[in-house]
Amino acid sequence: MLYFDHSATTPIDQTVQSLMSDLNQNLYGNPSSVYASGRKAKHAVEIARKQFADAINCQPNEIIFTGGGSEANNIVLWNMIHKKRKHVITSSIEHPAILLVLKELESLGVKHTIVPVDTNGYVNPDDIKENITSDTGLITIMMANNEVGTIEPIQEIADIANKHDILFHSDAIQVLGKLPLDVKRIDIDMMSFSAHKFYGPKGVGALFIKSGVIIKPMIIGGSQEKNIRAGTENVSGIAGLGLAAEIASNFEKENFSHLLELENYFKELIIDKHNDITFNGFDNNKLPGLVNLTIPNIPSDLLLINLDNDGISISNGSACSSGTISPSPVLKAMGLSDKSNLESVRISAGKYNTMDEVNKLVDSIHSSIVTIRKNT
Repeated sequence: MLYFDHSATTPIDQTVQSLMSDLNQNLYGNPSSVYASGRKAKHAVEIARKQFADAINCQPNEIIFTGGGSEANNIVLWNMIHKKRKHVITSSIEHPAILLVLKELESLGVKHTIVPVDTNGYVNPDDIKENITSDTGLITIMMANNEVGTIEPIQEIADIANKHDILFHSDAIQVLGKLPLDVKRIDIDMMSFSAHKFYGPKGVGALFIKSGVIIKPMIIGGSQEKNIRAGTENVSGIAGLGLAAEIASNFEKENFSHLLELENYFKELIIDKHNDITFNGFDNNKLPGLVNLTIPNIPSDLLLINLDNDGISISNGSACSSGTISPSPVLKAMGLSDKSNLESVRISAGKYNTMDEVNKLVDSIHSSIVTIRKNT
């Protein structure tokens, strides 16, 4: 199988897998226990906390481990029911773990404003500023979009939030290992992460909470994670996250260069064969290796089926419910027509992909286009 859907999930790094297998086999003590095996398990958790903190430049006590990125986002948003200022500003291209939660919170008195994006999926900081009210208690804008890769002006938005004494959170789930990440330089209050986006395990994530920011627990029952997230820790998963974050951070520049090289090579080849293809989002202010493209008169679902038959995995980024394909809300927010939306696919390369695999991907897309057009 040729895998080009790394924005959805990444394969586990073999070094990470080896560590987790060893811990699952040999380190089964409860981290809350006082005997030796419990202390060793606790030590493994704290090593991971330090590894992750170093990867994003914060203190270990500012990291809370979660069950994934969606849970990290939920912790931040559900805390708004405890705040005096209950208005949230977000964007139209956020992940459902932001937008659907905000919709759910409306009945509990938490209001929100959704600011638009331009045709590249870019948030204008002035739109944030203009929608601030006396009741605004949180701004949440993703650092980079998962469908088109657009990198948002996080630093400018952080400056606006700090100037108005408003908490600022960012879903940075797509970023670690692809772009430099320094939460202290940005001066952000909270940031969400998910291990399976940077070659770690599924089902484990992290939430950065700047010292001094008060967060009430959403899961209650134990004193784990500074009383914020009760439950016996997933020791091997957390250790895997920590090591994956360390590897991703250490090789960020190499990963960026490799992914950008694959992306540019793909664009060159595919345009040479089909010059009617258009690319959605920025050419450069975006995550490397992520390409969202529209192929006129080629339904994305048919293209995906053809590629899948060739053993190649890509995504159309569209919501699929009960067999019905619907337009991507992200591309819709960027102004694409429903027709173009449903003719768009996302290709996201990873660190293990090669130039030869890109050649095979392009050949498969080309032959699929020819076949589909011949049969329609």
